[in-house]
Amino acid sequence: MILTNPAAEDVPLPRDNWQRSSWSKAPLRWQLAIVTAVMVAAAVSVMTIVAYWTVSTSLNRTVDSNLTTTAQSVLTRSEDPEFQKEIHRELAVFKNYNPDIQIQFFPPGAAQGIGDDIVLVVEGQVIRGETSMTLRNQGDERVIAMNNPAGSTVVLSQDLGPTYTLVSSLGMVLLIIAGLGTLMAIAAGMVVSTTGLRPVTRLQRAVEHVTATDSLEPIEVHGRDELAQLTRSFNDMLESLDASRRRQTELVADAGHELKTPLTSLRTNIELLMMVSKSPTPNFSSADLHDLEKDVIAQIDELSTLIGDLVDLAREDAKQGEMELVDLEDTMASSLERVRRRRPDVQFTFERAEWFLKGDSFALGRATVNLMDNAAKWSPPNGVVRLSMEPINEHSIHVKVADSGPGIPNDERSKVFERFYRSVQARSMPGSGLGLSIVKQVIERHNGTIEVRDSDDGGTLMQITLPGGSTPEAGQASARIASR
Repeated sequence: MILTNPAAEDVPLPRDNWQRSSWSKAPLRWQLAIVTAVMVAAAVSVMTIVAYWTVSTSLNRTVDSNLTTTAQSVLTRSEDPEFQKEIHRELAVFKNYNPDIQIQFFPPGAAQGIGDDIVLVVEGQVIRGETSMTLRNQGDERVIAMNNPAGSTVVLSQDLGPTYTLVSSLGMVLLIIAGLGTLMAIAAGMVVSTTGLRPVTRLQRAVEHVTATDSLEPIEVHGRDELAQLTRSFNDMLESLDASRRRQTELVADAGHELKTPLTSLRTNIELLMMVSKSPTPNFSSADLHDLEKDVIAQIDELSTLIGDLVDLAREDAKQGEMELVDLEDTMASSLERVRRRRPDVQFTFERAEWFLKGDSFALGRATVNLMDNAAKWSPPNGVVRLSMEPINEHSIHVKVADSGPGIPNDERSKVFERFYRSVQARSMPGSGLGLSIVKQVIERHNGTIEVRDSDDGGTLMQITLPGGSTPEAGQASARIASR
């Protein structure tokens, strides 16, 4: 017995998982706005802190500098004998000019200071001559003590309240600026995200339109940025899908048309055979019955060939097959052996050459078999089909298949590679009209070309141009060159 906890499904997700889930569900516009606001707020905060610290430090240094300069001025003045006679009057004059500074003066050797009452902490070291200057904070005051070589010491104390008030006001202003900057960052993030995502929204609507209507119309491209490039790539995909759909539609329509005729004829012949088998007194002779059975077998063979060609054509449309290094000479030799077994009444000659290329060995074998079968079909009894491999240069080769048949008229040469096309002469012979179409697709997929010419004895010459090399290494290198 398995025990389960009924409340297990109600256990809340961990907080971090919940936050990630909520963030991933938020609209992209809000995500961009929030990220922009956080980044700007962080930048403003750092700038605010740096500005506050810089100004505060600068003000404190200014206070210290002013106190130091003032103390040196007083000590310099104290070297005048008149100053020693009129110390109280001199200090009073100093207070008139510096009302925010308290002053206490120690003549040389004096233990008691003259002037304001300033609490001394470490200033005794200066008075005793142990050090030349001290600087410290006393509550909200800044206290400096300094002596001179004559032994006089001055202690100054300045109230830092106004400075602290100024720094606090500055901090408040910077804080307000930081808050306003964050709000403006949120607004700017919304504007930027809305403007920046407008092409994405347009692309999304186009995708939804394609999904809803099954229409593959291209999307209008605006600008030259990355989103415009994405739109162009999407349009290329739509164009590829549309071409694939058209090929599929044409293949289905053509296949249905081509299958209808042999199926109708086959059905008629089978119905005749059924009538003959059920009739107690058949009106067919043994010869007629034999011809009918032979005709049924021929129609079944025709259907099998047509279906096989359709499968090959569909496979070639899908561009399946692993690309590998192919020995073209070996491929053609294998195809020749297959065709020879089927057509012992035709002679074949083969001029070989070593050649390698990167490609689909199965597809190339099927294409060469189709070419050889086609040449043998049109050659007369005891005719000769001539095969040759003639390198053009280091990276290209001509593969020629020539027959001794009636040839192909010039006005039909551009049509023989069309699907299901059959000339007037070919309609009386077996075939589906797909063989040469498959050949052309295979050759073009391997970056080659095929053209129809006249053979030396008036027949047809199929000339194929393929890339590659005379060694495996050259074949690999040629494939890399063709892919650039």
